[in-house]
Parts: sequence; C-alpha cells; structure tokens
Amino acid sequence: MVDIAGRKDLREANLKGTDLRGKNFQGADLEKADLIETDLREANLEGANLKGADLFKANLREANLEGAYLIWADLRWVQLEAAHLGGAHLEGARLEEANLEKADLKGAYLEGANLINADLGEANLERATLKGANLEGANLEGAKLETALLEEAYGLSPDQLSKVKTLYNAKLDEKLLLALKEKCPALFEKPEYKE
Repeated sequence: MVDIAGRKDLREANLKGTDLRGKNFQGADLEKADLIETDLREANLEGANLKGADLFKANLREANLEGAYLIWADLRWVQLEAAHLGGAHLEGARLEEANLEKADLKGAYLEGANLINADLGEANLERATLKGANLEGANLEGAKLETALLEEAYGLSPDQLSKVKTLYNAKLDEKLLLALKEKCPALFEKPEYKE
C-alpha cells in the first residue's frame, strides 16, 4: 500500500481496492496508477493526470474529474452516477482513446470533454450532458443515450448514432435528428430494456 497523504506524484502507484473517498487529488500525477476497484467517491481529481491509469470497476460517484487527463485510461465498468447531484463532473476532461465500455455515466457532465476514439460501447449515458463534447471516431455501439444532451457535440455522425441502443428524448442538433429519425425511427421510441 502506498502512503498517499499529501503526495502529488503517484505515478504507477498500486492503489487497487483502496478506500479514497473524499480525498483531494487536485492536479496529482496518477499516470498508469492501478486504481482497479478503488473507491473514489466524492474525490477531487480536478486537473489530475490519469493517463493510462487502470480504473476498471472504480467507484467515481460524485467525483470531480473536471479537466482531468484520462487519455488511454481504462474506465470499463466504472460507476460515475451521482445519487443526488446528477452526475460526475468531467467537463473538459481529456478522454481520447479511453476505454469506457459498459461504464455507468448516467447523469455525468461531459460538456466540452474530448472523447476522440473513446470506446463508449454499451455505456449508460442516460441524462448525460455532452454539449460541445468531441466524439469523433468514438464507439457508441449499444450505448444508452436516453434523454442525453448531445446538442453542439462535435464529430457525431448518423452512422455512429445509428448503432446506439436508444436516443429516446435525447437532444440532438436538427440535422442529425432529421437524418436519424428517417433512417432509424426505432431509436426514438421508449426503450423496453430492463435495468
């Protein structure tokens, strides 16, 4: 176990399964850190370097990840939904090529986030705010985008969005909305899947 009290350089630290609830990691260097199944609820990771960090099944509910650098991070099966505050803060986060497969991003704030080539396959993005996010080349296959705010998102194509599980009540730019309603009207119907 690594002693983290007051440390900003935690590159390659083994913090697997650690309870780090509410800890302050603002601006910390956690590059390639092992954070598998780590409890980071309500942690402050604003501006933290998490490049290549392994956050598989980490609990990031109500964590502040605003401006965090998450390129190549493994975020599969992470829990980001905030029970009362509406979602984790990832505004402006760098998530290029991050693996967010099956991540629970329900209600997350991803406004202006960079998600170029990110894997969001089967991710739950219900009620997520993606306004101004860059989703160029992002995999959205099977993603749940019910009531998501996708207005002014960059790099989105009808082809990408045709592969999602649902766009029920999602807010899209008019051009994308019209193209998809014509090509895939079933995406806008109330989903029947069970959680």
